[in-house]
Amino acid sequence: MTQDNANSVTVGGEPLVSAARFNIKPLMAAYMTCTMAMMAFVSLIGPIARSLHLAPWQAGAVVTVGGVLWMLLSRPWGALSDRRGRRTVLLAGVGGFMLAYWAMCILLIVSLRVLPAAGLVFAGLLVSRGAVGAFFAAIPAAGQALVADHVAPGERAGAMASLGAANGVGLVVGPALAAALAQYGLGLPLYVTAALPLLAIGILWRLLPRNERISGTASAALGLGDARLRRPMIVAFAAMFSVAIGQITVGFFAIDRLQLEPEPAARAAGLALTLVGVGLIVAQLIVRKLHWSPQRLIRIGALVSAAGFGAVSLVSTQWALMVCFFFAAAGMGWVFPAFSAMAANAVQPHEQGAAAGSVGAAQGLGIVLGPLAGSLLYELGPGIPYLLVGGLLVLVALLTSGGSLRR
Repeated sequence: MTQDNANSVTVGGEPLVSAARFNIKPLMAAYMTCTMAMMAFVSLIGPIARSLHLAPWQAGAVVTVGGVLWMLLSRPWGALSDRRGRRTVLLAGVGGFMLAYWAMCILLIVSLRVLPAAGLVFAGLLVSRGAVGAFFAAIPAAGQALVADHVAPGERAGAMASLGAANGVGLVVGPALAAALAQYGLGLPLYVTAALPLLAIGILWRLLPRNERISGTASAALGLGDARLRRPMIVAFAAMFSVAIGQITVGFFAIDRLQLEPEPAARAAGLALTLVGVGLIVAQLIVRKLHWSPQRLIRIGALVSAAGFGAVSLVSTQWALMVCFFFAAAGMGWVFPAFSAMAANAVQPHEQGAAAGSVGAAQGLGIVLGPLAGSLLYELGPGIPYLLVGGLLVLVALLTSGGSLRR
């Protein structure tokens, strides 16, 4: 028997406490603040790219490189948390994220002032954004494993939804903050959001449990292609692929379809992504009350999100764009905690870090391919990427209703 803190006791790695007693607040704070920083950047990338004379494909590549590193390092971070402990990995991940985000902000602030060659800016963003993704990969992998360590299987979807709600708050506040500050220049949001990772690491350092069970090297036996994780990994990829397409194209969509200048477009994109956060919060609060199976949450959530994304292709006003993004996010608010809980419930306690990392790798692959696909398809027409996402999510719902994803 080991006691990790005042509210959690484990025997042989099995959680004996309820989600209500597990202190999830430090993780929620870290998710929220880091997401605020990430989403403030996402809402600004389109207008900043235009101001620095970067092509849409270059903006897509900058986001993609972060996804590549997330994909490659999510599983190693998760397995490392099985061996070295969740606290160690979470602090390393958030600390590295902070330094990488600072480097990226400095690069952009200087570039907006002196307007260097676009190629130099692009190269610098590839390096700094790649580092941001590399360290961010540790946060969901170790965080979700920490939840699985302490929360019983039947309550994990609700606990994962709590993390998702905190993430949703970051999605609301980050873009909203960027939108409010963008009217004073594209650099000011970068100055302000650079303080957020410092707040996250301070909270984790103070409040994360210092005594925890460490399971050694057993998680190495969990293969990336393990059949137990096939279903949640497929859904995780499709969900993040869809979200990444929407994120990378919304700024350009506001400029081209809504006929806005770069700074008003930044505000419009920020407001649309703010509604994404609201939709996620509302949906994930509902998840905690429904007690539905992960499969049912995925089926219904994917259909709702498909309708929201698909309708974007028809809009021509800012309010309609915001409504569509709200419904798209509401559906995703049911899908994301469902595939995380599905993965956690499929493996043994000593495999939780590697399992969360494997699902994170699938999400990373979605981030790799989503921006590239979105940027390329955007060249065919502003609405084309959103039609693709709608069709993909309908397919996910249909597959979840069939035998191949249902058990």
